[in-house]
Amino acid sequence: MNFKHYEYVSAVVREGSITAASKKLYISQPALSQAIKQLEQDLGVPVFDRSTDPLSLTFAGEKYMSAAKHMLDIETDLRAEIAESKKQVHGRLRLGIPNQRGAVLLPLVLPEFIERYPFVKIELFEHGSATTERMVAEGDCDLALITTSPKPNNLNYVLIENEQVVLMAARSTELAQRFEPGRSISISEAKNEKFVSMQPGHSVRIIQDRLFELHHISPRILLETNNMEAAKYITVHCNAMMLYPYVYFKNSHDLQYRVQCHPLLNNDMERHFYLAFRKDMHLTQYMRDFVRLCCEKLNVPYTLPEDE
Repeated sequence: MNFKHYEYVSAVVREGSITAASKKLYISQPALSQAIKQLEQDLGVPVFDRSTDPLSLTFAGEKYMSAAKHMLDIETDLRAEIAESKKQVHGRLRLGIPNQRGAVLLPLVLPEFIERYPFVKIELFEHGSATTERMVAEGDCDLALITTSPKPNNLNYVLIENEQVVLMAARSTELAQRFEPGRSISISEAKNEKFVSMQPGHSVRIIQDRLFELHHISPRILLETNNMEAAKYITVHCNAMMLYPYVYFKNSHDLQYRVQCHPLLNNDMERHFYLAFRKDMHLTQYMRDFVRLCCEKLNVPYTLPEDE
């Protein structure tokens, strides 16, 4: 089986069209079209239903993808086990991690990991937690470090860290003048303030909307964004506030004198940081060591289970 074909079909399914997939794969659109045509000729059936927009798999295409993924997983695990048996340190780590989390964690972990495993290639997938979780479930990356909650699916979830979402206020706001930094307050104290907000669907936005609803408030939303890094600076410069994971605040030394944070009373919604990986995947020693380093840098216990 030509696993390149599997990669090509996966990209088309993910991107919705051959044109978009060719850009992601850095190959020409005609070359990708020809490869898919060759696959369909080999199988004797169409892989894609070209009457839909975006393109969707035919029944035969779904069967092909399922079988190809299974065979690819077997080969990947076999190669990993053979490499470990020979004490080789060559390999590949496909890591999924959201941008903001990566900006905090990767500079802490990568120097030591790269020194220990200089010939392990790291392929980074930087998407939101929901997309990253789907990618690891579908076998497109090996490990996912994400903010989520465990689900009844084909993944193992290992709790890395509990998180607290706080109210972060620019020191120039009226609320910051009323309360000393670090004091626990109700979100209702911010009902007359301006907010910078994450886009709908973001885990912090879900918590925010829930709190607003519970306390019957509708503060003014200055801006919605998916870029938390930008959001924090907009909050500072626009005399506003936002809900912000405290773990990011304590690692953002440039924020310490420009904002203050307040734990929120009556907040029963939490974000938790998990490692996710497929239940049927063999974890190499370098994958385990990567997780171990993450736990060490975050000062949390290493809890990765051993293979059965």
